[in-house]
Amino acid sequence: MPVESHPFEPFLPPDARILFLGSFPPQPKRWNMPFYYPNWINDFWRIMGLIHFNDRDYFCDVARKRFFESEIRSFCLRAGLAFYDTAAEVRRLNDNASDASLEIVHPTDIRALLTHIPTCGAVVATGQKAAEVIAETFGCDVPSIGNYVDIALGERRLRFWRMPSSSRAYPMSLADKAGYYRLLFQ
Repeated sequence: MPVESHPFEPFLPPDARILFLGSFPPQPKRWNMPFYYPNWINDFWRIMGLIHFNDRDYFCDVARKRFFESEIRSFCLRAGLAFYDTAAEVRRLNDNASDASLEIVHPTDIRALLTHIPTCGAVVATGQKAAEVIAETFGCDVPSIGNYVDIALGERRLRFWRMPSSSRAYPMSLADKAGYYRLLFQ
C-alpha cells in the first residue's frame, strides 16, 4: 500500500491560541476546498458557524455544497485558530478516511509544531486517534470528551482537550458536538 504524505502545510497564525489536530485529511476526491476539514459531510465548519455566529451554515454555500474557504481562512486568522494533523504520513488500509483504516507511518512532531505558535495555550484532538497520538507524545492520559489535561512543553503549560469527532459517522448530534467545542472558547 502506498504511503501518503500530508497534503496541506500547517496553518499556524503567529498569534494562534488554539491548535486543532485531527488524524489525517480524507482523500482529495472528497475535498471541496484545499484546507482543513474539506469534506462536505464533515461538520467541523458547521460547528464553528454555530458557536461563533449562531448559524450552522455561516461557512457553507449550501446550494453548491461548498465551503467558503476564504471566509474560513480569514476567520481562523482573526480567531487565532491553528490547524494540522497528528500524522504526517499514512497508509490507508481501506479506501476511506476513517481513523480505523489509517496506519500512521510518520507521526507529526507536535512539540516542534508548537514552537512556531508561542501564544498557543490549547491543543485540541478532534478524534480518538488524534487524542491517542497527542497523549503518547506528551506522556499523559487521553482526556474524556469535553475535558482536558494539563501538558507541558518545557516551561510552557498548555491544555490538551479531547473533543468529539466532527465526522457525521460519529454518533452525536451537531448541537451536542457544538456544545462540547463551545467549552474551548469560554
